[in-house]
Amino acid sequence: MRILHTSDWHLGRSFHRVPLLDAQAAYLDHLVETVARHEVDAVVVAGDVYDRAVPPLTAVQLFDDALHAGVPTVMISGNHDSARRLGVGAGLIARAGIHLRTDPADCATPVVLADRHGDVAFYGLPYLEPALVRDTLKASGAGHEAVLTAAMDRVRADLATRPDGTRSVVLAHAFVAGGEPSDSERDITVGGVAAVPAGVFDGVDYVALGHLHGCQTVTDRVRYSGSPLAYSFSEHTHRKTMWLIDIGPSGELAAERLDCPVPRPLARLRGRLGTLLDDPALERHRDAWVEATLTDPVRPDEPMARLTERFPHVLALVLEPERAPEDPQASYAQRLDGRDDHQIAEDFVAHVRGGSGASAQERTVLRAAFDDVRVDDTVNEVSR
Repeated sequence: MRILHTSDWHLGRSFHRVPLLDAQAAYLDHLVETVARHEVDAVVVAGDVYDRAVPPLTAVQLFDDALHAGVPTVMISGNHDSARRLGVGAGLIARAGIHLRTDPADCATPVVLADRHGDVAFYGLPYLEPALVRDTLKASGAGHEAVLTAAMDRVRADLATRPDGTRSVVLAHAFVAGGEPSDSERDITVGGVAAVPAGVFDGVDYVALGHLHGCQTVTDRVRYSGSPLAYSFSEHTHRKTMWLIDIGPSGELAAERLDCPVPRPLARLRGRLGTLLDDPALERHRDAWVEATLTDPVRPDEPMARLTERFPHVLALVLEPERAPEDPQASYAQRLDGRDDHQIAEDFVAHVRGGSGASAQERTVLRAAFDDVRVDDTVNEVSR
């Protein structure tokens, strides 16, 4: 059976306030074309269909378009989705071959599809928030590992009742140990622990993971597809893809990465403003979405406007001024030694401004403030 594994669509999300609806629509068109071109038998979507619990109407319309892939599709809810909203109408939609798994209580009720070699059971484990599902799943603990273990115990128990040779696919939305996170995923840490071991999923032929936005292979049988689009500059090195998975008659696997369309490349540039504006090697980033980190000791005038002249799609500006290194062994008191109150205050102004110190007028105001405090302290002391 040939399966297309995707996840983390985040329909309705923007990128640094740039709407991505057109790019998301292009991706969904690409998905439908990929299903036809590669003769896919089933699509699995491992959560975070929407970017938030109450998605905008335009995102819901995109989701409606996604339901026309033309082959059976199994979807689970992720930590960004509202499981109850996404699951509305699941029974009716299932008649059209779209199987929504959003209720943790149904994790051991598979969608069973067949090819010429027999049955393939698809088990959908929606995002399992430990505090909400522990009792439902009768988990032995309060963390992610405990609830996923309880869910997988149910899956393995059901699979044991199936005919010999039944192959199995599990969809799950979780942070599995060995995966590499990025800045655009919402933290799901519970009690200081977010990751669960891949061994939790032992006993099934393929595990289609969602949550992490980079395409990754945890083990040969446990994989993240990643998000089809970049949602943070931390993903600038990602190759956005989907997994094309072939499950053989005995559960043997073949995996291939299929590229997703890229609406615009990402670039992270770092250096002084003059270098970013003049370096000819940076011309190749002119059409990219740009995050610029400026290291000028003093903040330049109108840096964003000047950067936009060369990089029309610059979206983010970070100020990290170069400073002489401080002795890491020195105490806070030692670093302040020899500086009076006025100098400490002026250093603070320079720090929060990214290197640009107080003006002459501001220094006068600071001195007047300290003088007033000193006078008040003297008056209070005399009055006592």
